[in-house]
Amino acid sequence: MSAVVAAALANHSVFSLRAGESDTLDLSFDRTGITPRSRRDFVFVVNPRGANGRTGREWKKLLPYLRRSLGEQCNIHESFTSGPSQAMDITREAIRGGADAVIAVGGDGTLHEVVNGFFWAGKPICALERGSIHATTLGLIPLGTGSDFARTYGWKNDPHQAIERIAKGFRSKIDIGLMTLSGGEQHYFINVADIHLSAKAGYYASKYKSFGNFCYVLGALRAFIGHHNQDLKIKVNGQDWEVYNKVTALCTGNAKFFGGGMKIVPTADPCSGSLEVVILQDFKWYDFVFKLYKLYNGSHLSEKSVYSTSVKSIEVAMVEEGNGDIYVQCDGEHLGFLPVKCSILPSVIDFFV
Repeated sequence: MSAVVAAALANHSVFSLRAGESDTLDLSFDRTGITPRSRRDFVFVVNPRGANGRTGREWKKLLPYLRRSLGEQCNIHESFTSGPSQAMDITREAIRGGADAVIAVGGDGTLHEVVNGFFWAGKPICALERGSIHATTLGLIPLGTGSDFARTYGWKNDPHQAIERIAKGFRSKIDIGLMTLSGGEQHYFINVADIHLSAKAGYYASKYKSFGNFCYVLGALRAFIGHHNQDLKIKVNGQDWEVYNKVTALCTGNAKFFGGGMKIVPTADPCSGSLEVVILQDFKWYDFVFKLYKLYNGSHLSEKSVYSTSVKSIEVAMVEEGNGDIYVQCDGEHLGFLPVKCSILPSVIDFFV
């Protein structure tokens, strides 16, 4: 095991394996044709409590297959999270220690924290001893409740297929969204950032995780209580402010899905270099009842009350203060309230595809 990576992860719960060399698996080449070291350090960040404990149980069953698929070519480090934001800290320490890959094992919440761990003070983190030329690759083994980011790639919630993708070693540069709150606080998102009703629904859905995917339905029902569509002012790509009336929800997508399979931003592509914005206006509760299927299959963009556009950046604020707080979230994590700015960081992370 790499001494640098081991030292970086020393403060966390880590189990490591090292096996002899084998030529049965080739992880030496990626799409750029670069040949790295013969043995790589892969850090698996596991949320054992994810999906009501299913992530931890599935991970134990998965380890033998992981060893057979990767163990002879890689130093395998597993690190378990025990609380909020710990996946972020583990990721930062692993990258600074020179890890070749950090793989999120869990749902979209774990992936969100790992992605945020790739950055510090507004910039990507580099290995302390290997310089900026070394790039740590992001990986994903989806084992969470929603696993919405994986849906953009058409991936099933199958951990064995995820390991096979990682074993093949193919990588692609992907974009990451940056959300800046009113106080200057920054958060990164790989999937969808959203505002108002959908963000409020996500906030309440997090309280019902024990119900599995049904938590999103319960969250939406709770969010409708006391909900009012709001006039919002929006600035796109630094241009003039424009007012959008009776906004129900505004979703800014780096990827397509949220809320346990809702294809809310169907035109989003993590490799496009832009964010896709979808605005629902003047939706009533019965619109969601009769048009819910459109939100799930992505055909809602044809509705007159739905507006969509591509942006590099978007700023959103309330037209009139004092009309109540407008919820803001990204990747299903509640972050606060308006105003907010979202922008794109193109091709900033290598990702196993």
